[in-house]
Formats: sequence, C-alpha cells, structure tokens
Amino acid sequence: MGGGGEKVPMQYMGWWGELGTLPHKGIVTYSLSANRQRPLAGAAHAAVFNSWRRFRGQALYVIPPFAAAYYLMEWANHKNEFLNSKEGRALYGGESE
Repeated sequence: MGGGGEKVPMQYMGWWGELGTLPHKGIVTYSLSANRQRPLAGAAHAAVFNSWRRFRGQALYVIPPFAAAYYLMEWANHKNEFLNSKEGRALYGGESE
C-alpha cells in the first residue's frame, strides 16, 4: 500500500494522491528568520490614522442622532421636573388624565 520504496527523513512525499513519487524539480521556497521579522512594524501609526479616517467618515452618521437624542432627553427631564414642581402643579394641577 502506498509505494515509493523506503521512506527516509527529509524525503519529499509528494502531493495527495502522489505519495512516494520522485521530488519535483524547480520548486524554490523562501523563508525569513523569525528574529528578522517585524510583525508590528508601523502598526501604531496605521492604527491612529486609520481610526481617524474611519471616525471622520462615520461622524456625520452618528453624531446628529446622538445629539438629537441627548437634547430630547434634556427637554423631557426638564419638563418632568417642572411638572412635578410646585409651579407646575399650580399651573397644571387641576387637569387629570
């Protein structure tokens, strides 16, 4: 089962379905030593400017609804405090819902 003779260390086993065939010629692989890689090179710079670019692009979609909701809540709280105050009860006290 399999074929290709005796297996020795570092012998190319071939692609799936071709296990045990002769090694392919002309395949070149390159690698970089782990201590020479810089996986986070420029990450902080890119994070700051990319975050600013994304914020600037979305600000007009997010800020106006939040501002409107904030001012609506401020108005509702102020109106509630007025209606529950002495002046508000005197002004609207005779009405019942």
